[in-house]
Amino acid sequence: MNIVPDHHLIMARLKKLDSAYQASPLSSSPQLAEHLGVAEIHLKDESKRPLGSFKSLGGTFAGLEAVATQGEKARILVCASDGNHGLAVASAARYAGLPARVFLHADVSKDRVRRIEDTGADVIIVAGTFDDAVNEAAHAAEADGAILIADTSDDVNDVMTGHVMAGYGVIAGEAREQYAAQNLHKPTHLFIQAGVGGLAAAMARGLHAFMDAPGIVVVVEPAEAACVHVAMKKGRPETIPGELRTCASMLSCGRASAPALKVLQGCDARTITVSEAELLAAPALLAKTTGLATTPSGGAGLAGLTHALGDPGIRTGLGLDAESRVLLVISEGPQK
Repeated sequence: MNIVPDHHLIMARLKKLDSAYQASPLSSSPQLAEHLGVAEIHLKDESKRPLGSFKSLGGTFAGLEAVATQGEKARILVCASDGNHGLAVASAARYAGLPARVFLHADVSKDRVRRIEDTGADVIIVAGTFDDAVNEAAHAAEADGAILIADTSDDVNDVMTGHVMAGYGVIAGEAREQYAAQNLHKPTHLFIQAGVGGLAAAMARGLHAFMDAPGIVVVVEPAEAACVHVAMKKGRPETIPGELRTCASMLSCGRASAPALKVLQGCDARTITVSEAELLAAPALLAKTTGLATTPSGGAGLAGLTHALGDPGIRTGLGLDAESRVLLVISEGPQK
């Protein structure tokens, strides 16, 4: 079993690269809580991280760990991405003075491609889905003797994917300390978005035992790309069919990560899927009630909470009521 580094150690490592690595804010949103009919909603705003998303924790830390381990053998970092992970890995390569090659599928926006290229990384556009880019990156890394910085794996003990998830775990570590420092009541529910499941698993691992009863972790996915939902139902990762097209483009993944799945199973996480309309509505509701800006991907947890509260069966099954206290992660800011 891989030992997860303490979140303070990870942040200390990242701060040596860039002083902008500071704890992301945890804020209360009484207006949003009142609007939805729950007692409290707290928001962990990852848009304030370097690079504008939580991915700057996982991909960058994993890249640095890989370079430190490989030493002089490290020649190039390779990864697949929907956009943000690629930017984080490319940034780690730049910090380390190494080249990077990022494999993206054709639906990744031009703005995200440009941001990665601006780091000096080579971008390879792959026909098909994110999962096709994952396969291409793995083959290329093996052929070139490159270091693959993968945020997903079929191996439950994959070291690199473990490093990525450990980076994401910083968010949960910070949240625990911020709840205590601000004298806040602990959350009863965590609604957290998923692509391959790494962020959701890291948050579940760090907060499941911390939360007050009923202490439920709810994984939220687009109905068009619900790979974690399928994996939880089947008990194993399974590639789902379809083009995976969704407005929550950072969540357009077709196969769950095995290390993430293992954690989510251990935490008895629940899964729900949301429509494109619900995903699109979440950023507008967030902006109206809190003034925070995000994307359908970044606000998917809110979309899931709204969906659950509007469905009596789901609401009852999750133990949601007027006394519930919910934690949401705004995982990215507006696309730049």
